[in-house]
This record gives sequence, structure tokens and C-alpha cells, in this order.
Amino acid sequence: MPSPHPSGTQHELVLDDVRAVVTEVGGGLRSLAVAGRDLVVGFPVEVPRPLYRGSVLAPWPNRVADGRWTSGDQVQQLALTEPDRGNALHGLTCWSAWELLDRTASTLRLGVRVWPQQGWPHLLDVVVGYELTPAGLRWTVEGRNTGESAAPWGSSVHPYLVAGPGRVDDWELQLDAARVLTVDDERLLPTGLADVEGTDLDFRTSRSLRGLAVDHAYTGLGAAERATATVRAADGGGVAMHWSTAELPWVQVHTADRPDPADDRVGLAVEPMTCPPDALNSGTDLVVLQPGDTHSASWEIEALRS
Repeated sequence: MPSPHPSGTQHELVLDDVRAVVTEVGGGLRSLAVAGRDLVVGFPVEVPRPLYRGSVLAPWPNRVADGRWTSGDQVQQLALTEPDRGNALHGLTCWSAWELLDRTASTLRLGVRVWPQQGWPHLLDVVVGYELTPAGLRWTVEGRNTGESAAPWGSSVHPYLVAGPGRVDDWELQLDAARVLTVDDERLLPTGLADVEGTDLDFRTSRSLRGLAVDHAYTGLGAAERATATVRAADGGGVAMHWSTAELPWVQVHTADRPDPADDRVGLAVEPMTCPPDALNSGTDLVVLQPGDTHSASWEIEALRS
């Protein structure tokens, strides 16, 4: 029988004191906790997933301006899933029902097929994997071109990280990123690339998020093969997210500024991405999958002790 929950079947994972719940709808992460401490902003099982919390973003992350892009010599028109800004947002898999492929007590793999449709002429198979670790979670997204023509590909995940007590204004962020994509105020679409030096968007040294509104994509993630975003609370504890800079040269950071006080600045969205916003148009760091090709990217979320 169908699940009675708006987010479908709930897949519970356990490894010692690490616990997570993954949903059938969207193949996303509904909760993650270590020793009873939440590492991400979750949501109740009785409601549909709000605000893309824990979503898997594919076959593109972030925004497509006007939902319009060109595949070959054909102009494609995607549905405007961010209608107030006139954009197509966060891909095509967020509300799909994902099929269980395999699982153990602490691991899980789900899959979904992206069929050719309005605005998207390509056939893709997407697999998301979850593996609990002693400190948190390893999260993997793989796309495979199962069609007959070359297909663009981009991916990300959308957790809202929780450092500890309080909200975003009570935490500090450290992110070694030297450049930021500037955006227009009304639609959050790219306008250029700038150095973070001397701006409020420079987090190369850990600093407070109090009073700062951030919804920007960063790049220039240092010389190391792996990047880390570290969010710490006043008690010294926190949460870190790690990823490969080769797979994921961009990261969107969002302070979750919302008009509803219940949702306002309750977590920090950290979304390492294969490509920047509007990459279907700019082509910047856009992966192109030939028929039969695959692309895989992984993220790790880790609890930090005080």
C-alpha cells in the first residue's frame, strides 16, 4: 500500500549513535543526528518537505533564468518552479518517487529515472547513496546518460546545517573560498565574479554570521583537493561539510532568511555544486554526459565536538 506520509516511505538508518531518515519522495534527507544532536534542519513526517530541506538536486542545481536554455539547436522551456523570480529551480527530481535499490542497517541506495519531458529532452538514471559514518554521513549522487544523445548534467544536495544551540546569528562560518558569484537582488541571477577580499562575503577566516544575509555561490576553493565548510556554535561544537573540489568546484551558501519567524535563519544551507547557477545557459563547469557516461559526486557531513 502507498505510504500515508506526504514524503512517502521513510527509510531509517542507524549506526551506533548516528541516525538518519531518508524519504521516498525526492530521495532526500529528512533528518540526521549524532548522539541525539541534530546536524541538519529536518521536518515532521506529517508534512510535505518544506524549502528544499535535504533535497537531491539534479540534473541541474540552483537556477535556470526564465527556465529557458538551448539543447543543440532547440530552445527548451522548463516549468518555472520559482515563479516569483521567473526561474526553473533545483532540477527535476525533488518531487519524484525514488525506488529502493538496496540497503543495510546503515546504508541505502535509491534510484529514479528522469524521462524526456517539456524543457528536458534527455533520458537519465540518477542514483543517490547514503552511508552513515561514526561522525555523520557520506552522501553520493550519480547520474547516468541512458539516452542516445549527449546530455548536460549538474548536481548538488541541499542540507541546512545546524551547528548547535540557537540560529544562524549565533554561529560562525569558515569557508576557504576566494571568489563569489555576484547576483541581482530581484532574481538572484549571476551578474559577475568577484574577489571576496574586503567584503562581508569573506569567510576564509572563521567569523560570525550575525546580521549577514548570504545567498551566493562561491568558487576558488583553495589548492587542496578537498574543501570544508565549518559552522560552529558558541559552545565550540558544530558541524562540518567536506567535498572534492574536482567534482564540486562551487558551493552555494544561504543564511535561510525567511518571512516566517518559524523558518527564519534556523539553519545554514551549504550546497556544494558541480556547476554555478544558470550553467545550462553559461556552460560554466557544466558536465556533458555522452550516451552511457556517468558522473558521480560525494559529500560528507560530520559532527564536531566542543
